[in-house]
Amino acid sequence: MAHDVQPLDPEEGGSLSKAELFWRRHQKWLEQSGYLLRPRYRDAWRPSWKGTNKEYYLAPDGVTLRRGNLIDATRVSDGALVALKQVVKARHPHEIQIGLYFSSEPLASDPRNHCVRIIEVLQVPDEEDMSLIVMPYLRAYYEPRFDTFGEVVSYFQQVFEGLQFMHAHHVAHRDCDGRNIMMDGTALYPEGFHPVVTDMKPDMTGSAKHYTRTEYPTKYYLIDFGLSRCYNPDDGPPREPPIFGGDKSVPEFQNSIKPVDPFPTDVYYLGNMIREDFLQTERGFGFMERLVADMVQDDPAKRPTMDEVVARFQAIQMSLSSWKLRSRVPERDELAIVEAYRALVHWKRRLWYVLRGVPAVPLP
Repeated sequence: MAHDVQPLDPEEGGSLSKAELFWRRHQKWLEQSGYLLRPRYRDAWRPSWKGTNKEYYLAPDGVTLRRGNLIDATRVSDGALVALKQVVKARHPHEIQIGLYFSSEPLASDPRNHCVRIIEVLQVPDEEDMSLIVMPYLRAYYEPRFDTFGEVVSYFQQVFEGLQFMHAHHVAHRDCDGRNIMMDGTALYPEGFHPVVTDMKPDMTGSAKHYTRTEYPTKYYLIDFGLSRCYNPDDGPPREPPIFGGDKSVPEFQNSIKPVDPFPTDVYYLGNMIREDFLQTERGFGFMERLVADMVQDDPAKRPTMDEVVARFQAIQMSLSSWKLRSRVPERDELAIVEAYRALVHWKRRLWYVLRGVPAVPLP
């Protein structure tokens, strides 16, 4: 392994963080394994902004990773952008096993499968307890902003279907809030985007151009199986002690150490994600209120199963008119005059979609 040589004073803006030093140490090994890191992590890197008037945070190589255990890389064989994630096996002993299970055939080809695919597992040569999992590079599910209710309906349908698929195979996710739902942005951003500052062009010279999800239907994925578990149905309903993921609001975990069934908790996570990210922050989602209210009930036994959630959502979707599905999702605090103008622009574009026969609910 190459020795670390910091190109900047550790206190200077744009310098490598402690977590990033791991990637710099392993850059040559990763390249030999078929994955090329950005120039920032190579031995020959010298900051591009040095000697210029540009601030480090405006340079494509000046941005620190937001999560030190996760990095982007280019696959040498075909130029595809991928994600590399550190997995400490003693801390998350089931993550790789469950990820590979859903990445293997015949499950991998099942259209209901929305688990992120593991392309390869790399054993870190100098750290026995650490592996790297290689996955397609995904971006947050909510960026860019949803354009229509039909696009959001597609999102709901896919994440419901994805969790139902996991449950059907006796796997509880146990951390499926909005932080662990992502999407494939390849088609939406044909010219690419910076892998850390994802609303910017790869070279950070301006905003990344993107299309709507209606034009380019998007697939959503459940990620991060670090807390996930697979259960034997012959053993009856599983019981697990409380374990907090990103969402700390789970009712059955408050002031209790009593083991609970993790499957109803998964239902709560998705329901609360919709409640917080849509019902409380956007307008026009009243059609989801009753289902979400049932999904987030305090008593886990009263929550619907994912089979019931999917069935009820299908009925909800069937009740929505094409006009509603093609309507624009307005911002909650949008001024009336601004909303009227944006609606006019929106419907001019929507009419073109209707004439072309583009579906109101875009599904990949």
